[in-house]
Amino acid sequence: MEQYFEFSEIDKVFPGVRALNKVSFRMNSGRVTALIGENGAGKSTLLKIMSGDIRPDSGKMIISGEDRSFASPMDAIRAKISVIYQERQMVPTMSVMENVFLENLPGNRFGLVDRTELRRATQEIIDKFGLPISPDEPVGRLSVAYQQMVEIMKAYRRDSLIIAFDEPTASLTDTEIDILFKLIKQLREAGKIVIYVSHRMNEIFQITDDIVVLKDGQLVRTLTTADTNEQELISAMVGRDVGDTYSSLRRNENVGDVILEVKELCTDVVRNVSFTLRRGEVLGFAGLVGAGRTEVMRAVFGADPILSGEISLDGKKVSFGSPTDAIEAGIALCPEDRKEQGLILPRSIKDNITMPILRKVRRGLFMDRKQELAVADEAIGRYSIKTPNADKITAELSGGNQQKVILGRWTSGKMSTKILILDEPTKGIDVGTKAEVYQMVCDFAREGIGVIFISSELTEVLNVSDRIIVMHNGRITGALKREDATEEGVMALAMAE
Repeated sequence: MEQYFEFSEIDKVFPGVRALNKVSFRMNSGRVTALIGENGAGKSTLLKIMSGDIRPDSGKMIISGEDRSFASPMDAIRAKISVIYQERQMVPTMSVMENVFLENLPGNRFGLVDRTELRRATQEIIDKFGLPISPDEPVGRLSVAYQQMVEIMKAYRRDSLIIAFDEPTASLTDTEIDILFKLIKQLREAGKIVIYVSHRMNEIFQITDDIVVLKDGQLVRTLTTADTNEQELISAMVGRDVGDTYSSLRRNENVGDVILEVKELCTDVVRNVSFTLRRGEVLGFAGLVGAGRTEVMRAVFGADPILSGEISLDGKKVSFGSPTDAIEAGIALCPEDRKEQGLILPRSIKDNITMPILRKVRRGLFMDRKQELAVADEAIGRYSIKTPNADKITAELSGGNQQKVILGRWTSGKMSTKILILDEPTKGIDVGTKAEVYQMVCDFAREGIGVIFISSELTEVLNVSDRIIVMHNGRITGALKREDATEEGVMALAMAE
């Protein structure tokens, strides 16, 4: 008998926003269903309802004909539901086997944990999935990819019928993604109901059977993956035909003089890196994960120590002892991990935007709250940040809107940013917002800002950048103009020894 999971007329309202509006659809066992939509479409809210983190205002969930409601995550676990979020839900100091059996540790006749049985049972699951990890390994020592595998093992051990993945490949290499996809295929073959949330179109067409499209909290389309295409999905998500995202970009045609010069830069990770950035130029950095792109920019920004080499700004040698020094000199960084390194999530949008300019919005010994609010409101308007007001907590925003908050911080009228470093600026955001970010990058260049654009998505590096620097294993292997660059050429340089 085929099993299924169904959302029926699900409603959810938060202060100032209707997150879900009468959402209904069904997912069947032995199939992988993609849940897609722009940031703020309602995907995360549905997952949280399914996992018992929040309760719907109305509507119901049905598992193979039985109505279910969950007052807590443990209720959802008992109903054989597991949600694997981007933020791991594990105890890093505990071993793989302790995490896998955390709420159901096997005991012996003395009332103690039976570690022999715990190790045996965990090894059985490890062998089932063919993973090169040990039951005794502390989870905190594993890579992000293998921590995710431990989460999947946990769901398998619970005999979960429904397993949801929330942006599972955001921090994985291509090899690790292949391992993940093999595990998902095993789950499908075992008759599980698999839900896959991602903004990456190539993954959706590679791994899923069905697609559910949400927009502004409402169901837009349900499709069979084999019967649709990328353009149709994008149009359904954004409510319009976006056409060729890149051909419509308004670029800067007046690139100026060299504003930044890096000579023979060496750190613990990178060696002999040299490049220049011109005023009003978009300089792309391409390379495989671990190539050293982020580490170069952290050194330029004063976040990591430099062993040797020189940095010149506007023709003058500079030395930054900290990011504060770099910010004072006009260099800003939007980091790859915006949640951990770029934002103070429990604080408001206003607080996050005005953080580096607080001393500029003072009136004597006190903050000028009116001026502070004006700066925040200007950024909200300029970047179309979806929020009822500037006092909204940043953690409650979608990933795309959080990215816009960081951009608003560094490009407010009170800042004097000369160089803007964007490290994976479109990571985890939807196609509609990506198009906005691409135009923002071009607009920054048109304003005379030198932009460094780092991305693991080769297509966007090729199409957004004026020039492209390619790195491999901590060193530069090539530099190309946009008109001369091809995917094949860049990949050859990215893998060059």
